[in-house]
Amino acid sequence: MTHVTRRSMICFASSALLTLSVQAASPEVVRLGFAAPLTGPQAHYGADMKAGIVLALEDINKQSPVIGGKVVRFELLAEDDQADPKAATGIAQRFVDARVSGVIGHFNSGTSIPASKVYADAGIPQIAMATAPTYTAQGFKTTFRAMTSDTQQGSVMGAFVVKKLGLNKVAIIDDRTAYGQGLADEFEKAVKAAGGMVVAREYTTDKATDFASILTSIKAKQPSAVFYGGADSQSAPLTLQMRRLGLNAQLVSGEMTRTDNFLKLTGEAANGVIASLAGLPKDKMPGSQVLIDRIKARFGVADFYAPYSYDATMVMVNAMKAANSTEPGRYLPLLAKTQYTGVSSPRIAYDSRGDLKYGDITVYKAEKGRWTVLETVSGG
Repeated sequence: MTHVTRRSMICFASSALLTLSVQAASPEVVRLGFAAPLTGPQAHYGADMKAGIVLALEDINKQSPVIGGKVVRFELLAEDDQADPKAATGIAQRFVDARVSGVIGHFNSGTSIPASKVYADAGIPQIAMATAPTYTAQGFKTTFRAMTSDTQQGSVMGAFVVKKLGLNKVAIIDDRTAYGQGLADEFEKAVKAAGGMVVAREYTTDKATDFASILTSIKAKQPSAVFYGGADSQSAPLTLQMRRLGLNAQLVSGEMTRTDNFLKLTGEAANGVIASLAGLPKDKMPGSQVLIDRIKARFGVADFYAPYSYDATMVMVNAMKAANSTEPGRYLPLLAKTQYTGVSSPRIAYDSRGDLKYGDITVYKAEKGRWTVLETVSGG
């Protein structure tokens, strides 16, 4: 072997070692966007959702993933959209300008829907917690859900109230947000389809705390059940005021009421309230409880959105791995073909619109400071 050849081999080996050393020391940063209410009355929802994403990215980064031949490290750009649609679109544009590879968010339907157009125009995949049917009905190829839609939840709850509980006279209140109104609309359709009668349809806002006039009007119509579409910051005072007014109708609501926060705000008045939640009960998805325990130990609080945001993050990153690229346009087709076993569901897959193919819904009842399972309905 000549001196020149030996020196060339040494230089090549040194260069290779240097390259490996640089890759190990300086992984390529891949940014994901996250937006949700992190301040205000809905801050607990956003904090829970964020905790799941943070833990997922930490778990992923521990594995030093290699995508496109490079070691990558995922970073989260987190923004507080305050559950405000206008703020959400501004944040969406900032994420686009920051060249994020994907977005886990927003939380509310009312923020996810306007932001989705910004992401769609930029070709950036978005997995939102939004449940309003409009979110995926827009036809964007970039929109995906982390939870089942209001169509699934509302139809299950409407049939449950009429057929299982035998409550045929129903009053409906919603907060006029995309989420609250969408859920209430689907619930109303299901009640009527099951042979029930809607005796009142009332409206409020997502900032309201005084429901005296609405409840007085409803009480005169003697409903056997009252459905509320909205967050626990409204359903809690609504519950307390129903009790004080002597309105003994069964209160029914959706997943934004089925929270520990609702139980804390209402105390004993919560007893008997019924609410739905996407997914299987924790005892049937042990991974979900393990994750919640980890989050409680790490962040101090956890409710039930964290498992969904954890899975959404894993699903997005797995699509990047499958495509061997973090470029949105390259991994988007693989995201649409997702087949994933998560902590929130044993079968996560999307239909052509980005809705979850399998939408299990569990109905819960508040009893003595905890939520107990009444029934689980399989959505596929």
